[in-house]
Amino acid sequence: METLRYGSSGNAVVLLQLALQRAGYLRPDPDGVFGTATLNAVRRFQSAFGLAPDGIAGPRTWDKLEKFLYGFFTLRLRPGDTFYRLAKRYGTTAESIAAANPELDPANLPVGGEIAVPFGYPVTPTNVPWSSELLEYAVRGLTVRYPFIRLETIGHTPLLKPIRVLRIGSGRREVFINAAHHANEWITSPLVTDFVESFAAAYVNKTELEGKSAAALYASVTLYAAPMVDPDGVDLVNGAIRDKAKNAARLIADDYPTIPFPSGWKANIEGTDLNLNYPAGWEEAERIKYEKGFVSPAPRDFVGSSPLSAPESRAVYDFTRTRDFAATVSYHTQGEEIYYKYLDEEPEGARELALKMAEVSGYSVADVPYESSFAGYKDWFISEYGRPGFTVEAGRGINPLPISQYPRLRRENFPLMTVALG
Repeated sequence: METLRYGSSGNAVVLLQLALQRAGYLRPDPDGVFGTATLNAVRRFQSAFGLAPDGIAGPRTWDKLEKFLYGFFTLRLRPGDTFYRLAKRYGTTAESIAAANPELDPANLPVGGEIAVPFGYPVTPTNVPWSSELLEYAVRGLTVRYPFIRLETIGHTPLLKPIRVLRIGSGRREVFINAAHHANEWITSPLVTDFVESFAAAYVNKTELEGKSAAALYASVTLYAAPMVDPDGVDLVNGAIRDKAKNAARLIADDYPTIPFPSGWKANIEGTDLNLNYPAGWEEAERIKYEKGFVSPAPRDFVGSSPLSAPESRAVYDFTRTRDFAATVSYHTQGEEIYYKYLDEEPEGARELALKMAEVSGYSVADVPYESSFAGYKDWFISEYGRPGFTVEAGRGINPLPISQYPRLRRENFPLMTVALG
C-alpha cells in the first residue's frame, strides 16, 4: 500500500478511510480525500495501536489497518479462552468464530494455537466504489470467515489481475452468476459478492435466504460467482489504475471524443467490449458496430479482432466449458429488465424462470433489441448449451450508477438471484 498523508486522494484513500471507519475511528463514509477528519482519525488510530501519531499512513500503520479490510484477524489462544469469551471481547459472535475455525474443538481449544476471529461487520463493503484491490480483500476475507467458500482464479487480465470465481454449495445443480463484464457497471460487483456472503451467513446461522432455507439451497445447488470479469476496466473507471495504463486508455478514448472519459468506459483496458466478444453471431455484431463507427479499440462497442480475442472473455468461456451449468445470470446495469432469449432461441423453462425473477424483483421481462442481440455471454451460453441464460439490467440512471443506489439494487436483486438458484 502506498504511503498516504494529508492532501492525498484517490482509491488508496478510499481503502484507508474504509479501514478507519470499520475500526471505529472515522464516522463519514469514505470520499477518497485525505482531509482533516481523516488526518485526525489516523492519529487517533496510531495512538491506540502504539504507533507514533504522525498522521501519515505508512507501512506500519497499514500493517495494523489491513485486518479491518479483510474483516478478520488472528491471535494465539490463551488459557481460559472460549468462543463465547472471544466473541464478547471482540464484538463478534461465537457462531462466526466457530464457522471460521471448523478444525477446532470448542471444548478443547489448544493454548498457543492460532485462531481466526471475524469482526462483527460483513466483509463485503457496500458504501464505496469498488476496485480490483478491494475485491481481493473481500474474497480473502470471505474464504477465511467461511472456509466452505472456495476461491478459484480462472484467468488473468492484460494487466495480469486475477479473474476470481467464488464457489458455494454442494448440490448437483450448478448456477453461474457473473458481473462487471462492463467496467462502468462495477456496482454489480459488490451486489454479487454481497449475495455470496449473505448465502454463507444464512447457512452458518441456519436461517433463510430470501424466504428459502439456506441449508436446503446449499444441499441442492452449487453457485459459482464471478463478481468482476473486467478488473482492469473497473480500476480505470474508479481511479485505481497506474498512470501508464491510464494514459494508454486515454489514447484509445481520444479516437471517440463523444464518450466521457473515464466514466463512459465499458471495455477492457485494451478497448474490447467483453460482452461483444463471444462466439454467438460475432460477425453480425461486428457489422452492426462498424456501421456505428466502432472500428478500432474503443471505450465501448468494439467487438475485438475476433471472437474471444480478449483474455477476460476467453477465461469465462473456457471456465464455462469445464462446468455443467443449468443456468447463468449475467449482471449489467440500466433498464430494470431481464433478457432470456438469443434471437428466437428460447431454452425450455427459461421464460417461466424469467417471469419468477421478474415477479420478485419488480423488473420486466423483455426482448433484446436486434442491434444488441449478438456476441454476449448470455447469447453464447444459450446457443451453445440450449439452457436458460439471462442478462439482468439492474437499476436506472447514468452509468456508473452511484453507490447510493446500492440498497435498492440489493432489495431488488437478492430475491432474483435466490429464484435463479432454483
